[in-house]
Amino acid sequence: MKIFRLVAPVLFLIAFGFPTSQALEKQPASDYHARRVALGAELHGGVAILFAAEEPVLDFDPYRQDSDFYYLTGWNEPGAALLIIGPTNEPERPSQPAHVRDYKEILFLPTRNLRMETYTGAKMDAATPGVTGATGVDNVEPMASLAADLNKLIADDRRVAFNVWTQPGVKAAEALLGYTAATLGASAPAAHDVTTLTMPLREVKDSGEIDLLKKASTASIAAQREMMKSVKPGVTERTVAGKMTAVWFEQGCERPSYAPIVGAGINSTTLHYSANSATIADGDIVVVDAACEYSMYASDITRTVPANGHFTARQREIYNVVLGAQKAAIDAFVAGKSKINDFQHRDPDTLDAVAYNYINTHGKDLHGQPLGKYWLHGLGHMVGIDVHDPAQYPAVLKPGMVFTIEPGVYIPEEKLGVRIECDFLVLPDGKLLDLNADLPHTAEDVEAAMQK
Repeated sequence: MKIFRLVAPVLFLIAFGFPTSQALEKQPASDYHARRVALGAELHGGVAILFAAEEPVLDFDPYRQDSDFYYLTGWNEPGAALLIIGPTNEPERPSQPAHVRDYKEILFLPTRNLRMETYTGAKMDAATPGVTGATGVDNVEPMASLAADLNKLIADDRRVAFNVWTQPGVKAAEALLGYTAATLGASAPAAHDVTTLTMPLREVKDSGEIDLLKKASTASIAAQREMMKSVKPGVTERTVAGKMTAVWFEQGCERPSYAPIVGAGINSTTLHYSANSATIADGDIVVVDAACEYSMYASDITRTVPANGHFTARQREIYNVVLGAQKAAIDAFVAGKSKINDFQHRDPDTLDAVAYNYINTHGKDLHGQPLGKYWLHGLGHMVGIDVHDPAQYPAVLKPGMVFTIEPGVYIPEEKLGVRIECDFLVLPDGKLLDLNADLPHTAEDVEAAMQK
């Protein structure tokens, strides 16, 4: 019986072919190719080497591809590497001949482990029939060729050694550069941080990315609505998180975007509370910061609800201050000028300053002091393949960018925290589109949704 269990999956794969391993909804191969070409243009004759994420150590920890690697390839298997050779027309210099190179891209796939594939599912390698079409990359080679290819590039043009771009802190990259130095009898190539080149590319989303972000938002909205029906006195925070997780999976999402936050009472005042271990009590206010990924693209939504379905007068007062701050930031938005994430609230062009000024001039604490000191974080961040997509902050907001606006007030003395967070897309005409518009925003709408 044990022998059958090992052999049967292999026979099935031989009979029916290899799965594409892309359960995710992918964009057309041309979209990923265009991103690779754009990165190649930024290399100025150099090379970029990116490595896929490694297999997770624990069986219950699902595999998630490295974000930059996925952005450039759409490939969702571990152990791969991508080499992008930037085009160049280098003139002749003293002791250096002229070099002309066209753009080139190579995906390197590791040697298959057939025994492990009986447990993890079939993978592809460079010899798999149709692998070039499946990957969408112009050239596919075995991983064993990567070091030799890089060696030849640098041997032919030593200037390349000073223009190598890769991910920082990746052991495979460090090993490759060390081996290359040994084979060339030279010091290790000077590695530059490739994420400084991919970051500006990832900031502006193309139409395919926007479609996936909208699907992540739709699934996250459905889970937030389920939350509004589930929050009641006597229910545990973890139960609420579990019901939201079930909705995400039912909607075809692969994972939450981040550890779900369901914070009741005093827990509502802890920004990244994720223990979700308390029982919701009557009179509590509950902050629920929870959303999901759809095909590697994230959503990020927070809503604040009353445990018993009705805000107290004080809870409603603070809720309306936070909602007013969000609305003030939305109204102040100007594409190409407004910025996000200025912790000091000093730049008049940042939406942070607008929201802070609103909070600090509306409402008081129990001691008659302004509420500004109870807002403890930036107003928002970019959203994309990562829930906190990379950006250089304070970031100027332009068409095609997706970001959050999430003001909050957290008053531990009153066990009262309120955060309202929505994802926004900057449209081509410079207007904002609330991707979470179908979810209740006002206190009255939240109460009504909790009664359904």
